[in-house]
Parts: sequence; structure tokens; C-alpha cells
Amino acid sequence: MTLRFGPAALAFGSAAVIATAAAAHHGWSSYDAERTMRPTAQVLESSWGSPHGSIVIAINGQRWDVVLAPVSRMQTRGLSEADIAVGRTVTVEGYPRLDGTREMRAERITAGGKTVELR
Repeated sequence: MTLRFGPAALAFGSAAVIATAAAAHHGWSSYDAERTMRPTAQVLESSWGSPHGSIVIAINGQRWDVVLAPVSRMQTRGLSEADIAVGRTVTVEGYPRLDGTREMRAERITAGGKTVELR
């Protein structure tokens, strides 16, 4: 038995792969831009890599993931990996996720004595 895959099957497969990749990344529409948060907290975890940096902080005793900007943008604007290292105190201004997940999209961060715009 020979299986034949036509253009429709190829298009469907391609669309499925693209949709999966897009869903894996953060869509900015999933954050509540009407509700700004501005916590000051100690960095519990820090990631300085692609596709963007991130930190974990505690807000009212709960762990929150904070999505930062791409590393190249943070470096260009004066933020270093050392500024957001574990144990450092930062103030993050951003928006929480709409679905209640403890994750924040950071617009700016104050760390190492400077405030850096991330978007």
C-alpha cells in the first residue's frame, strides 16, 4: 500500500507546526495592560538567554515568573546579567497574565541602581 500526501496534507502539517511554535512563546495579548504591578523583591532565579531573559521573584510569599526583554536589548540599554543575579533586589513594573498564572510581562526594571526600559 502506498500512502500519498498531497498539498493539503502538507499545508495542514505546516500550519500545525507553526501554531505549536507560536503557542509556545508568550503572546503579549495574554497580559492585562490595565493592571500594572510594581513589586520590589529579591531575585530567586535568573535566566540570561534566548529568546529573552527572565527572573523569578516572590510577591506576597508566592513565586512569580517575570518575562524580561531579549538579552541584546537589555545589554544595549545598560542592564547586565549581574544586575539581575540571584540574591539581588529589583523593582519590576509590568503586567500580570490574564489567566491568573503567576507570570508578569516586565516593561521596566530597576536594578543595580538604574531603571531600564525593556519594551
